[in-house]
Amino acid sequence: MNIKMICFGAMTLSMVAGSALAAGNTGTSALDDPAKMQPFYTDSGMKTMVSNDDFVKAWKALSPDDQTAMMKACEDEAKDATAANSHPEFCSSVKANGGSK
Repeated sequence: MNIKMICFGAMTLSMVAGSALAAGNTGTSALDDPAKMQPFYTDSGMKTMVSNDDFVKAWKALSPDDQTAMMKACEDEAKDATAANSHPEFCSSVKANGGSK
């Protein structure tokens, strides 16, 4: 009976710990969240950027945490410049506006 409880407890602990670790880092960029990125684009496919004035308004509407996460994601993209970077126009607008804080 004791060995059964010990094994069950160990299995439960490993499942809980594994779930917590998996949820801790999703591996996605802050720039991959469509809800946060949509205000910066004129079309639903997010291919055409809004005007600079509208960009600044949308940027200021974000929470400071979201702004920081997006600036960090842009910095990470700049460091790892590859063809896979999918937000060069957005990141250049962020940089041009200096974060627009």
